[in-house]
Amino acid sequence: MKGKQILAIGIGIALGTSLGVTFGVVFDNIAIGISIGSGIGTTIGVALALINFGEKQEFKEKRNERI
Repeated sequence: MKGKQILAIGIGIALGTSLGVTFGVVFDNIAIGISIGSGIGTTIGVALALINFGEKQEFKEKRNERI
């Protein structure tokens, strides 16, 4: 994994954890909110990392040229 991919996963986990704490406070169970938020955040971070910073394959055109 590249540094940017790890950064995107970290950002996703941070967002998910903050959302989880918010859900935990609202529903009066912070521990379950944090665990659910961490799972959601990890999913968001991995999706961002794959979409934005995934390996891009470039295809070269094959040309039949004579030397």
